[in-house]
Amino acid sequence: MRRTLIAGNWKMNTDHASAVALAEEVAARAAEVTNADLLVCPPSIYLESVGKALAGSPVALGAQNMYAEAKGAFTGEISPAMLTDIGAECVILGHSERRAIMGETDAQVNKKTFAALEAGLVPIVCVGEQLEQREAGKTQAVIAEQFEGSLADVTAEQVIHLVIAYEPVWAIGTGKVATPEQAEEVHADLRKLLTERYNAETAEKVRILYGGSVKPGNASELLSQPNIDGALVGGASLQADDFLGIGSAAKTD
Repeated sequence: MRRTLIAGNWKMNTDHASAVALAEEVAARAAEVTNADLLVCPPSIYLESVGKALAGSPVALGAQNMYAEAKGAFTGEISPAMLTDIGAECVILGHSERRAIMGETDAQVNKKTFAALEAGLVPIVCVGEQLEQREAGKTQAVIAEQFEGSLADVTAEQVIHLVIAYEPVWAIGTGKVATPEQAEEVHADLRKLLTERYNAETAEKVRILYGGSVKPGNASELLSQPNIDGALVGGASLQADDFLGIGSAAKTD
């Protein structure tokens, strides 16, 4: 059975003191979560400090983004090697906010995915549709296009070392949540895409997370779905009680 992953995306929130305090509380209480892996992704400027606060705990450290090149004249960017140098294990790639606000394309996400894998980072590759796309009945087509583009040329050996996150854009930060049935339908489609491209055995090894206003109150029902292997948590990850409450809702191994 795929082990549940609960990943906290802190986005552009916290200051240094509150980031460290939140990490320290999550680390100290991590034993409350017995059936899931925990990951926190703070703003890049606080990665090293949060990493030190998590030291000795089972909570992993991740980044919210990175650049695809190893080094060079790319002012303001952060390389994969810089992330691993300060202890990051994972990196979120292609989040809908970066796609919509920063204009990131599937091709750019694909390039970053290979760079992350090469550096030994676990890429969390995000896909998801806009509200108008869902209302137009285009969800399946949009997800398939993003899957194919973002994971182009990724081999079966590589794909088992990454995570996919489905985040319906209309449910991020809005308080709206896809029903468990809606979320499971897309997760099942993603599992099918993995099976068709690779094989059933490989597809069963890839964790697919749901992201979109996940809270302790709805986590259990979402995480109980057969193809939902965890959550990419936004606002609720900024409170240790909420984040750990979501982790405690994970299905048993």
